[in-house]
Amino acid sequence: MTPIVDLTGKRGLVVGIANEHSIAYGCARAFRDAGAELAVTYVNAKAELYVRPLAESLDTPIIVPCDVREPGQLEAVFDQIASTWGRLDFLFHSIAFAPREDLQTGLVNCSAEGFALAMDVSCHSFIRMAKLALPLMTEGGSLQTVSFYGADRVVENYNLMGPVKAALESTVRALAADLAPRGVHVHALSAGPVKTRAASGIDRFDELLDRVRERTPANRLVTIEQIGRVAAFLAGEAAAPLTGSVTYADQGFHIIA
Repeated sequence: MTPIVDLTGKRGLVVGIANEHSIAYGCARAFRDAGAELAVTYVNAKAELYVRPLAESLDTPIIVPCDVREPGQLEAVFDQIASTWGRLDFLFHSIAFAPREDLQTGLVNCSAEGFALAMDVSCHSFIRMAKLALPLMTEGGSLQTVSFYGADRVVENYNLMGPVKAALESTVRALAADLAPRGVHVHALSAGPVKTRAASGIDRFDELLDRVRERTPANRLVTIEQIGRVAAFLAGEAAAPLTGSVTYADQGFHIIA
């Protein structure tokens, strides 16, 4: 199939693949189908068993561990990219975390420690990655992160992740302004709900899927393949004028009152 966008010669980092159902994997496949060469991370040894075969199927030359909570691991990822490629054209950030006990309770009941950890992993890590990517984006580039409708509206059982995703979208706008003189465009990709391992931590997530399906104009959910095609476009130079925006890939769910 002819790719929607041509990323031939581009090199990108994908952070957040957990298994073949991950949004990050759907996007990685789309990047690769468009001609990009990829670096892929896995969070720990257990995850490596699932991620490495997927990365190898994409002919990925750089497959490295990255737990943003572990000092030095994120820096080691970019050191590896610098020594192997010497440059980076795009970054795809698709990681989020909150302690289960803080996620599965009302916002007013979440702990300060849990909120801070969720903000660090899900939002501040994107800022850290942007800073590390900049020296490698000497000719400009693209930064993407994954958001959700719960950043803009209260979604039942989404709890503390709503404010965290709202902060992430605000971060996208601020980074877009900061990095525009460097030729780097920054995007939030607001994906519709997908049954991923990360989503399993949200209480009654299956019910959320059913509600979203019923409210989309065509009564269908978005797939990771569809999200991937949007991400591939955002990684390309044609998307540069869209910098700082939130792009929805949710089958139109966000337009229905």
